[in-house]
Amino acid sequence: MVALRAFIVAVSMSCALPVMAADAAGTRSCLGKAEQRAAVAAQRAVPLAEVIKDLRAKGHRGEVVRARLCRRGEGFDYVLTLLARNGKVVSLTVDAANGELISGR
Repeated sequence: MVALRAFIVAVSMSCALPVMAADAAGTRSCLGKAEQRAAVAAQRAVPLAEVIKDLRAKGHRGEVVRARLCRRGEGFDYVLTLLARNGKVVSLTVDAANGELISGR
């Protein structure tokens, strides 16, 4: 029974280590609604409506079907998923501090 318990603990830890290492490496963790509001209120992120308005002004058309504000290092990124008029799904990453497009596909 002790060997089984030790085995379960070892397997659990080996599964958790990659997750902990990914968090330490700076992968994204997205904020909840209250955290998003706090980040915008503290002026650490521009409002989402402003980001969407700027993207449309730069020619990115389509319906925003998902928007997340995620931590990236010391700052934040907006990760947006758009459904283009031609039916293609477009993923955009925008720097939340200044609203500039980082990447898009």
